[in-house]
Amino acid sequence: MDIFFLIIGLSILVLGAEIVIRGSVSFGRKLNISLFAIGVVIVAGGTSLPELASSINAVLNNHADLALGAVVGSNIANLILVMAATTIILPISNITKNQINQALINIALGLVLILMNFLYFNFIFGIFSVILLTFIMYTQVKKKSLNLEEINKSEYSIFLSVFLIIIGVIFLIYGSDLLISSSINIASNFNVSETVIGLSIIALGTSLPELVVGVISALKKKVDFALGNILGSNIYNVLGVLGISSFFGTFEMPNVLAKQDLIFMLFITFIILAFMFFAKKIGRAYGCVGFILYISYIYYILS
Repeated sequence: MDIFFLIIGLSILVLGAEIVIRGSVSFGRKLNISLFAIGVVIVAGGTSLPELASSINAVLNNHADLALGAVVGSNIANLILVMAATTIILPISNITKNQINQALINIALGLVLILMNFLYFNFIFGIFSVILLTFIMYTQVKKKSLNLEEINKSEYSIFLSVFLIIIGVIFLIYGSDLLISSSINIASNFNVSETVIGLSIIALGTSLPELVVGVISALKKKVDFALGNILGSNIYNVLGVLGISSFFGTFEMPNVLAKQDLIFMLFITFIILAFMFFAKKIGRAYGCVGFILYISYIYYILS
């Protein structure tokens, strides 16, 4: 039954994120809000809304290990599973300097997370993260490195836009509550840690929006943006999701994440960076290896 509630919770989360995105874009266009502000909501924040909602809920309920596991696991799923699904359909052959810079930022943030094993996630971390995220997103929009096609979504009246945002937020709150409570029960019933549940089930579920975006981008033959969106989403997960979650409570990095999963995340990022530098593309070879790596990784942490 808990598995059923978990799936329902994930579905409500994803639906809530889509509703909030549509309402926010329409509201922003009605008020003539800048392309930058809308772009950050859509490209950076949109696909990470499920992670954000579930992480805040976990922190508020004193289950921060679930939040941290979900963020790290989601980043790993993005780098391996989403990238693999995308490149198997269509290889990414146009590697830009900006994409390399995004990969380097991912590596730097991975090292920061490892160092957080000796510090705390708190209000100060949150302020620093949000400021840094805003600066990074500003430079991405300025360089026209973000895919802003989503801004062409339907435009509604201000009343309907606000109504959609409110309904979407309610869905996010309810979906995240259902997801977290069912995940805690599963961890208890199967005698596994909340960190492992976050790394596997929650991470995979909340990465579904990125997976859908990646596959659609490949089918539309627009994989250049797919790579940037994956790397950008990972940046948002660390600075946005963990940063904002830090405003709701003080928590620590579990040792197992710092000594195992974050090292694996860095390893994968270095592999992607190597493909960028030496192969000048990320092709189907990476896609095939990626699927094998992800299945092996999930099997390892669950066993």
